[in-house]
Amino acid sequence: MKIVVDDKIPFIREAISQISTDVIYKSGIAISPDDIHDADALIIRTRTRCDETLLKGSKVSFIATATIGYDHLDIEYLKRAHITWTNCPGCNANSVGQYIHSCLLLLEKEKGYDLSKTTVGLVGVGHVGHAVIEAIRPLGVQILLNDPPQKEALRKAGKPHEFFLKMEELQEKCDIISFHTPLITKGPYPTFHLANKIFFNALKKQPIIINTSRGAVVDNTDVLQALKDGIIRDAIIDTWENEPNINQELLNLIYIGTPHIAGYSADGKANATRMSLDALCRFFHIKADYRIAPPQPRNPIITAGSLAEAYLQMYDPRRDSKALKTHPEQFEKLRGDYPLRREKDAYIYIPK
Repeated sequence: MKIVVDDKIPFIREAISQISTDVIYKSGIAISPDDIHDADALIIRTRTRCDETLLKGSKVSFIATATIGYDHLDIEYLKRAHITWTNCPGCNANSVGQYIHSCLLLLEKEKGYDLSKTTVGLVGVGHVGHAVIEAIRPLGVQILLNDPPQKEALRKAGKPHEFFLKMEELQEKCDIISFHTPLITKGPYPTFHLANKIFFNALKKQPIIINTSRGAVVDNTDVLQALKDGIIRDAIIDTWENEPNINQELLNLIYIGTPHIAGYSADGKANATRMSLDALCRFFHIKADYRIAPPQPRNPIITAGSLAEAYLQMYDPRRDSKALKTHPEQFEKLRGDYPLRREKDAYIYIPK
């Protein structure tokens, strides 16, 4: 069995060697029809567009994307071509939770926010949204939720749904609004440019906008203008339109700007790799015995004057933001060569 693999997928080489001896590694953006014409399976990330242009005439029968998002897959074509696909829902949810948690700590530390008096609105409450709730609830923030598809599904099932609020309520009450939706362009609940000029002009407060979902959920031109006009107080952006050719004026104006790495903890990456290989083995009826675990942090003992400082030692988004603002042209390199980052369970905190 021949498998073509994005060469930036971590922790995969030793494990996949127990599944096949015919594995080709290539940069995700460079995978071509010639590379995959005789392949049985692909394991990719968001940089590989899987459509008729890439796949027509190939042997590929299975694709795993080691990501939550799957808008880089042409689902309709894959269905017509009888190609099975899978993604990794929830794989990096806790990693995004860590990112948001650290960003809120920085807003308290550097921007003077009293988190106990701060209202945070979450738009999208799937795997990631739930992980964000669990991550930030201990900070004492008030959390408001918006998820129209889930609200409608619960309503139809006769289950409680009143805790999902209308967007207008978040626009009226929230000091911070954070987006965690998939990118949807069609249907009753599209999220493409969900945060656009109309959205910003309807804000009653002057919130901070956070986007760690998909770049096009927030219209980058409109959020830049809202920032210039003082409609929003600031922004924290991890996912961008037109990656890697991002809006550098927007990058330079916002508080935190990172190169699509909110979900890049080693724990989340290991989860995605494991889920992709498990799905591959199920599809091809392969029994494989492999273990995928991220390496230990260099300094697992954290000594700090407070728990907040300890968490920022574990992960401080300012490092990633400084790297991108210093070298925006290295967006892809900063993602591809991302340093080891572990989540809180990998550390032991000792108060000073």
